[in-house]
Amino acid sequence: MPLPLVNQGPESIFSSDESKQTSDIGSNNNILENSDGVTQHDLSTLRHVRDKIPWQAFSVAVVEFAERWTYYGTTNLYNNYIRAPLPRGSVDGSVARADRASGVAGALGKGQEKSFAIRTFNTFFVYVTPFLGAILADTKWGRYKTICVFTVIIFLGHVILVASATPTSLQHSETALGLLVLAIFVMAIDKGKRRSADCGSVQWQAPKRYISRLSRYTNLYLNAETLPTGEIVVVSPSLTIQSVYMYFYMAVNLGSAGAISASFLARENGFWVAYLVPTCIFALVPIILFICKKYYVVTPPRGSILLETFRVIGVCLAASWSWNPTTTWRNIRRSGFWDPAKPSSYKGRRIPSRITWDNEFVGEVHRTVEACKVFLLFPIYWLCMLVSDRRQSGHCGRRHDSQRQADRISGMSRWWCEVLTLLTGTPNDLIQNLDPISVVIILPIFEQFIYPSLRKMGIKFSPIKRMTAGFVMVGLAMVYAAVLERYLYDRSPCRNHQPSACTTVERKPNPASLNVWIIAGPYILVAISEILALISSQEYAYTKAPKRMKSVVTAFSALQNAIASALNFALTAVNVEQRFEWLFVSFAITAIVFAAIFYWTFRDLDGREAELNLIGTGERDGFVGERPEDLSEKA
Repeated sequence: MPLPLVNQGPESIFSSDESKQTSDIGSNNNILENSDGVTQHDLSTLRHVRDKIPWQAFSVAVVEFAERWTYYGTTNLYNNYIRAPLPRGSVDGSVARADRASGVAGALGKGQEKSFAIRTFNTFFVYVTPFLGAILADTKWGRYKTICVFTVIIFLGHVILVASATPTSLQHSETALGLLVLAIFVMAIDKGKRRSADCGSVQWQAPKRYISRLSRYTNLYLNAETLPTGEIVVVSPSLTIQSVYMYFYMAVNLGSAGAISASFLARENGFWVAYLVPTCIFALVPIILFICKKYYVVTPPRGSILLETFRVIGVCLAASWSWNPTTTWRNIRRSGFWDPAKPSSYKGRRIPSRITWDNEFVGEVHRTVEACKVFLLFPIYWLCMLVSDRRQSGHCGRRHDSQRQADRISGMSRWWCEVLTLLTGTPNDLIQNLDPISVVIILPIFEQFIYPSLRKMGIKFSPIKRMTAGFVMVGLAMVYAAVLERYLYDRSPCRNHQPSACTTVERKPNPASLNVWIIAGPYILVAISEILALISSQEYAYTKAPKRMKSVVTAFSALQNAIASALNFALTAVNVEQRFEWLFVSFAITAIVFAAIFYWTFRDLDGREAELNLIGTGERDGFVGERPEDLSEKA
């Protein structure tokens, strides 16, 4: 079906306004298009600052906080819930007070292999469903209604999960397992719901006094302002969006860190209580969505942008196809690759019925593909994150031999705690959640001190440079992990034998006498890497993609995690204790090599940052429900 455009665009890939903007970039004295008197000279010489963010925008961050607490508050428990049997004398998975020094909460007793398979399916599935959410949001319900409908469905999934963990259900382990799988399937739709929000962190509807500011965020509107000190600065929408994503990501990690309580609740009160608490927290989501609806941009369904995007790409690929791979690659890279999908290419001929779009839409698909290119190397980045299994739950600490053997391939974080435990009063679960805690602590330092200081010094730490630095940091985290692995083997009482299998003559666990805090290094480095790479990648794709294509870009970014999860599953055979050291070394080298490849591939985009931000900010009416006058009327 034709896309519901308010008006049809010109016949070129980019509009005439966009061409004018890019030509203005080359002149120092010309005022940049869609800016309030900002020239290229101002853009190059004045300090850039972010704009103020209305409080309404933070309601979305609160929703994300509650949702992430709920997600990790449940998934952190899956490993022990599925793998370990009910503790001695327990009917709900809790551990008797006398056994808590070494006991582990458990329920179904299905073993490590089944636990790993179910958890890997969950990780893969939640990063595939965004495409479903994007299609439904575009074709059926619109974004807001899609989020609300899936919120109800997900709440039902949490209720099913609580039911699976009640003492009555646990008396029949197969029934409990079936309910668990059903709950996982239902709740996995959550990713589709969240991604269909289309970068919800900036999709608020401001009051009338904020309409112009909202326009600056969504249209990338440059503005010059004079500070009380007399300094003239450029209010940069890209910096504002960067800050919004920083706060948004901090809310995500606050929720992740808050989920630390889940394993304590399971151990002391049983799994049904541990699952009930996240369910109650999730109840905040529909309340906030209802109260703050008038502050959000509520757009009607407008035809499947995602499906139309695939059709455009399919038409162009079909025209470029050749049995010779070299010829196909050459055709894809030629300047006229997108011409077969443009209606203007069929002048004097009948336009194929499958082409239901205009030239402007083809240009936007072109720009979207360009924006998505930065994600193509991210499966390697995500694989480095997943290989340490940093999100897995369970209590690191001293285990019985059978439990220790079962945990051996379930996560390095648990294993590290297990083989060196001198906890010095530190809760085990705090160590395993150092990553989100580190993000919450370090992110404000970047936002308030590091980034502003670099800007004052005239250092342009662009998104491409930040993402490259993120790859390097995750590589350094792998280096640290490899060195730590070798150190643990050397300091283990059993020397070069497997440290997790080291026991005393009484067959009791015999860990290395090392302070548990030495494993904090990889978590901190990974946290810095996330701040640099993940936030910057989302920010980059959002600012470069056309407004109506942002759902496509966001769904594509989530797909990279699904690809990494599939690759991680393929590495199961080498994800064993005796190969951890070489696994870390391999990924350290891979991450740093890919950092160099990433920057070499996208270095030309660095110098075009301002130009790319301005493309697509000309005089377009957009879709019904997204025009400035529509926003003003609703305010």
